[in-house]
Amino acid sequence: MTIRNLDSLFWPKALVVVGSHRTPEVLAHKMLQGIIDSGFTGSITTVGLAPSLLPQEHADRFKFAKSVRELPHPVDLLVYMGDKESAADVISAAGEHGARGALFPSSGFDDWEPQDLQRVLNAAKPFNLRVLGPGSLGMAAPHAGFAALLTSDQPLKGDLALISRSGTIFNATMAWARSSSIGFSGVASLGRRADVDVSDLLDWFAQDYRTRAILVHFETIENPRKFLSAARAAARSKPVVVIRSGASRDRKSSGHTHAARLATQDAVYDAALQRAGVLRVDDIGEMFEAVETISRVKPPEGKRLSIIANGRTLATIAADRLKAAGGQLATINEESREKLTRLTRIDAHAANPVVLRENASPEEFKEGIDTLLADKNCDGVLAIAAPTAFVDFTQIAEAIAKAGKDHMKGYGKKRALIATLACGNTLPRAALDEAKVPCYASPSEAIASFMHLIRYREVKELLMSAPENIAADFTPNLRLARQSVQGALLEKQRWLTPLQTRDLLRAYGIPQVPLHLAATIEEAVIAAQDFLKDYTQVALKISSPDLIFKSDVGGVVLGLETGEAVHKAADQMLTRLKAQHPTARITGIEIQPMIVRQNGVELYVGIADDPVFGPAVVFGKGGTSVEIVGDRAIDLAPLDMNLARALIERTETAKLLKGFRSRPAVKTDEIARLLVKLSQIAIDFPEIRELDLNPVVADADGLIALDARVAVQPPHQRPGRQGASRMAITPYPKEWELRDNLKDGSPIFIRPLRPEDQGALLEFFKHVTQEDMRLRFFSPIKEFNQPFLARLVQLDYARAMAFGAFRPDTGEMLGVVRIHANPDHTEGEYAVMVQSGMKGQGLGWLLMRLMIRYAKADGIDIIKGEVLRENSTMLEMCRSLGFNIKRSLDDDALTIVTLDTHADNSL
Repeated sequence: MTIRNLDSLFWPKALVVVGSHRTPEVLAHKMLQGIIDSGFTGSITTVGLAPSLLPQEHADRFKFAKSVRELPHPVDLLVYMGDKESAADVISAAGEHGARGALFPSSGFDDWEPQDLQRVLNAAKPFNLRVLGPGSLGMAAPHAGFAALLTSDQPLKGDLALISRSGTIFNATMAWARSSSIGFSGVASLGRRADVDVSDLLDWFAQDYRTRAILVHFETIENPRKFLSAARAAARSKPVVVIRSGASRDRKSSGHTHAARLATQDAVYDAALQRAGVLRVDDIGEMFEAVETISRVKPPEGKRLSIIANGRTLATIAADRLKAAGGQLATINEESREKLTRLTRIDAHAANPVVLRENASPEEFKEGIDTLLADKNCDGVLAIAAPTAFVDFTQIAEAIAKAGKDHMKGYGKKRALIATLACGNTLPRAALDEAKVPCYASPSEAIASFMHLIRYREVKELLMSAPENIAADFTPNLRLARQSVQGALLEKQRWLTPLQTRDLLRAYGIPQVPLHLAATIEEAVIAAQDFLKDYTQVALKISSPDLIFKSDVGGVVLGLETGEAVHKAADQMLTRLKAQHPTARITGIEIQPMIVRQNGVELYVGIADDPVFGPAVVFGKGGTSVEIVGDRAIDLAPLDMNLARALIERTETAKLLKGFRSRPAVKTDEIARLLVKLSQIAIDFPEIRELDLNPVVADADGLIALDARVAVQPPHQRPGRQGASRMAITPYPKEWELRDNLKDGSPIFIRPLRPEDQGALLEFFKHVTQEDMRLRFFSPIKEFNQPFLARLVQLDYARAMAFGAFRPDTGEMLGVVRIHANPDHTEGEYAVMVQSGMKGQGLGWLLMRLMIRYAKADGIDIIKGEVLRENSTMLEMCRSLGFNIKRSLDDDALTIVTLDTHADNSL
């Protein structure tokens, strides 16, 4: 389930509150009083609660029943505060009386065993009754005039949604919001998440037009695919701010590669949240800063900030913090500088930061802010004010607020305005709150809030950008790779042998140093002599599945120049290792030529197996000290070229790759391609659990892997994923590719759309007439902007699918069909379009039949579409495919077409 019946929790019209003689009096009284105080006007019936527990001044609001089965009328919501022995029976009775939601508020649930909760869920299942809790502090929908909360304050009406696993964070956030005059569209305390979870509520609030931003706290994610799908869908439409606690309790990796040790569980959580497009914060204070800013200010287009202050030191602190955080000081243009000159201190220039006179009036403060907000070189303004003996501080705050209000009027680019009132804890912020200008007590907090906006914008831009197609000139040799992996599993190996590893990398076109695996010292000498004909030196390495990190046990000797040197080094190594590690299996001696690249940079790339999110790609500085240096970045598979480039840029090593002094820049696109290939390995072979390429030497000519290790294990199913897939993000579904022919015999290639199809889609629309465009979109469309196109091709395959039809020889897109499932995955809305010149070739029919087959396979029950009544061609095709056709009750010009995928007449 996802959002099904959540309206019964947040918008009930009638509810029943059930308790027993064991229900704590303070709990019952607080819950009932809170429901009344929220302004709830619906029916309230109590069962098992003594009349003395009711708010006496509102006693007439309550009805009484001996049991839930004897309720005199239907109810929407059950608030259960009884004992565990009766819980399942009460749920069943409430379901029979129409309840589709149940709240199990805090207290008394700590001693519930898993089987107690399971009985409750089993009783709720026949009614699709949603359970929030147990151990929840409640939920509220202020716009509905309803709250069932165990908190000290009722939430104000607003546009912020709160979802929290922790009762402490839930209470702290509610108190902070009240003191800051920030309101909510809805709040929910999760408790133990027996049913309703973070993902469900993300989907709920993503579709709620009253919600502008969503704040989330959690510790762990049980269903990562469901969570990432919901988080990404929500983040595409509104800001999502997440705080995760519990990193100190994460279990340590049991892996044996650098990848496993570098990809700590919290680091992978961080990568997953960034991938979903949400903004992660580290503590409650930062969470408040982020929420205040993001709920009030739209993200600016860039990171150029102008600072204006009535004190040099505070301005300098802000500028220093901005630089350290990765922001930029805006370069004030000449026109603005002229206007600001008369406002600045005598010993200051009209540059950024702008330092006003100490006794600057509120009017001068506003004039300076107005000037900076109008400057085209600026993306945001930070106004810093400290109290002085010469000016009323409250009036300065009001002047900043007035500048913010004036700026938001009219048209044109809107820049972010943030305020700092450096006067301790009691800030005269009433006017700023009313003007929706974020206000902080220190420059550091204000800079952090500005950078939250930047991070949020950058993540969204990355999600919406179009990568190039690496698949166009890269096809892995899956047969060769499969021989290596399956051969190892058949032999019950934990690690691929050096030769199996060599073949795996070769299958994916990953450059590597030549390798010879010798069974004896004599064979190693012969191999070395052969390499030395073309190279000046060779490297000797031990091959052992029990000695994974060769360097740590002295299993590597470099710079050998003769066969005699190889013989001596191999003999000494084997003798020493047998003495120091007598149980270690020695499977051979690896001989490789020494590759010297004068300007090369040693890199590390790998695949880790996260217990929650599955395969993660790791990148950073390579070499023997890779874990000590710790310069690494992580992202989840699958990757595209844009995601791979962003992964590289998140490391300090990225600076080395750009070149310096006489060292030329490295081909970073080759590194990005390598990361995409590793991602594809993780997709193609769930048996590969860990992989290290270390070091990979990269320079201006390309890259080459010097050493590699690969761990394998039979795959297993992960929660929320089908079959043996380890992927938390649904990868490109290659199995739905189709080759067919049109009526004229010409071949056609139909496949799921990918992000890199944005350009092909734009070109496709150029071959669709305005009349056909009107029939599809119900209005003429002359231009498609980049965000719109990105949404059409950047699919979350967990809840949406689009198939494009292409000419196999040219790649020209000829048609497209799409279906988008609702969050409950029960109903999908379709749309189809072909080039106007392709009508009559049977392409639309091919696409529709494929879409229907996909919907059935994906478990979608109903396919639905809206068609203009005048679009007779589409209506006739729908009729022939078995769709039910009815006029729309809301719009007489529309026809609603539906297909039951389980019906006999469906494909």
